[in-house]
Amino acid sequence: MKNKPIILVSGEPYSIFFEIFFKSLKKRKIKNISNPIILIASKKLLIAQMKLLNYKFKIVDISLGNLNLNKINNKRINIINVNFKFKKTFDKISSRSNLYIEKCCNTALKVLNKTSSKILINGPVSKEFFLKNKYPGMTEFFASKLGKKNKEVMLIYNKKNSVSPLTTHFPLKEIFNKITTNKIISNVKTIQNFYLKYLNKSPSFAITGLNPHNESFDKFNEEKKIIIPAIKKLKNSKININGPFPSDTIFLKNNLGKFDVVVGMYHDQVLAPIKSIYGFDAINITLGLPFLRITPDHGPNSSMLGKNKSNPLSLIKTLEFAKKIK
Repeated sequence: MKNKPIILVSGEPYSIFFEIFFKSLKKRKIKNISNPIILIASKKLLIAQMKLLNYKFKIVDISLGNLNLNKINNKRINIINVNFKFKKTFDKISSRSNLYIEKCCNTALKVLNKTSSKILINGPVSKEFFLKNKYPGMTEFFASKLGKKNKEVMLIYNKKNSVSPLTTHFPLKEIFNKITTNKIISNVKTIQNFYLKYLNKSPSFAITGLNPHNESFDKFNEEKKIIIPAIKKLKNSKININGPFPSDTIFLKNNLGKFDVVVGMYHDQVLAPIKSIYGFDAINITLGLPFLRITPDHGPNSSMLGKNKSNPLSLIKTLEFAKKIK
């Protein structure tokens, strides 16, 4: 049998995902991945976008009930077709796609269970329509469906530097009560275990403060009461971690080169600088699930649908990383 498959969920149907998928398949290093790549999507939409963008790939239907991984060839598109009645093959993003996306995700979980695969890659979805107020992001969506709520950890991975926000897709006014010493310890240990298991490396961590310059004139100082106690306990567990560092200087070149992972207190504190530094050369990994959930680091970007101008680098990096996971 070949290596365990990479399960790929198309996500929002009216996004740039199919375009960057087609562009990725044109790359020789993707064709030569030995892990079978299985796409879960609407075959009708796939064909429509392939025609629009003028790509030509052989499409092979895969049956979940009769899945033979040895016959899957990555020089063609191997699809588990998700039947869904779309009013239009090209449309604006709306809540009409919600049931389709959920059906794709549920199918993916069944395939993961059947094949014991460790990799799920999902295309982007709309937070406005699919997630609404139910889930802050896909990180939390999968954690909730799998009974792993509050165990999930977001890691934006680049082989040089990675970042992890302690709190994920929450408004700033909600993050303060979610920052705890135990949460910091748990998240850092989850990331440490990931690096040891999949990358054969014990990473060096930097952790940021919460307040500007790590200073607070309030009676309760998060750096002193929450973050520093967490660092001390992690050091006692033989984890290489230092801080807290002010977030306005930790990403300076001389500082960043000293650490593998920067753990920040909230989403944009670490994601904004890492995207500025590496652009699309980073992937979003959800840790703490029974498998690694990975997504290219871009959104649906429906305004570019059909223009054939989108950059596939993030999906290429995602697939290249996925093939390393045993």
